[in-house]
Amino acid sequence: MHKIILALLFISTFFLNPVYGQKKTLSRELVMQAIRTGADYASTVLLDENGKARCDYFITEGRWNPYEPAWHTGQLVNALVEVHKLTKEERYLAAARKAADWWLGLEIKDKPQFKGMVLAIHEEDTSKKNVFSTISDGTPGLFNLYRVTGEKKYAELPTSAGEWMLRHMYLQKEGLFYDMLDYGSGEVVKLTDKERADRDRQELNDVARPNNEGFLFKDMYEYTRNEEYKMVFINLCASLVAKQGTEGLWMNFAPNNREERSFHPRFNLWYAESLIEGYELTGDTSYLEAARRTVECYMKYLKKDGTFRYRTYLDGRSKEDSFAGSATSFLGLLAIRLQRLESGEGLREVIDRCAQWVIANQFPASHVDRNLAGGFLDFNTQVKNGKVRMIQRDVGTAFALRFLVEYVSFTFH
Repeated sequence: MHKIILALLFISTFFLNPVYGQKKTLSRELVMQAIRTGADYASTVLLDENGKARCDYFITEGRWNPYEPAWHTGQLVNALVEVHKLTKEERYLAAARKAADWWLGLEIKDKPQFKGMVLAIHEEDTSKKNVFSTISDGTPGLFNLYRVTGEKKYAELPTSAGEWMLRHMYLQKEGLFYDMLDYGSGEVVKLTDKERADRDRQELNDVARPNNEGFLFKDMYEYTRNEEYKMVFINLCASLVAKQGTEGLWMNFAPNNREERSFHPRFNLWYAESLIEGYELTGDTSYLEAARRTVECYMKYLKKDGTFRYRTYLDGRSKEDSFAGSATSFLGLLAIRLQRLESGEGLREVIDRCAQWVIANQFPASHVDRNLAGGFLDFNTQVKNGKVRMIQRDVGTAFALRFLVEYVSFTFH
């Protein structure tokens, strides 16, 4: 049954989309139309009445699931700010402000030991674990909004959260941060559940990562000019270079799975993005070379039509009933940045291939389900006890908008 529903979904997505099957270079008008349609969808559907990201849409159930809203909301802020920069349309900036103001409401005020920290838990996690990357992945949008508006509140809370994590979760010598904080106990998580049962099997990589996603400490440095934040960021960049595998990935860290040799569609690209930021800040070419290795690795696994799967194995296999549109967009975005830095080969073709796929797989504005109409595809499936979940994720739209804004600047100016 789920295969029939899946087929109907893609028929309605592709064949109602006017660019389905096109291979020619996209026109500026067509890309701008896709951006505006997607930004309107992000502003009015993906954000609820309070500005909070709705996150994951369960198609078969017709409901939204607010999974990890802190970083999803922050990424929508980032995307809408970028669209505003391109279009100068105030409604997109207004939507970004609304979402950012919701994010500011995450500040923890009821527990003195968490002063300056934000509550960024997975909504379905009853243990209430605050996750470092759930915070840091949301902060680029807040800093971006600050730079556009000049309103310091959008930079102050991300900075204070980063300061708290620096003082309580940083492992300077190892170039790592502990990844989780137990909100209930107030303790940093230093053992996994498995390791609590068998402490002899403890591995630091299971609970700590070179958490440079969102390049939080670079933004903190540029906001405050505090040299300590700069040195933390540089230490994380150096750690990433040292810990990168020969394939260009960081397989020793979750959510990559070193046992089954599969890698996450965005995780490694987050790190590559931070390394590009590191190169632009310091001029250290080792950062640029490491970022290029990651992008080149992803290029190998990108399908000829631009598809990237949610679960991809190093041996070339992939989960066929999933489509990580966010990864296609993120890869295209980083390929543009490398092309501008004249670092890498074959990037232009990949950039265009990604753009073609992203726009061809945008839900049409006329789609009968208003929860989908105008969004960019990021589709995953889950099967448990005979229950099939078909999930369209908001990150497909957040990353598509960022990529397409860059694509307009790169291609048509």
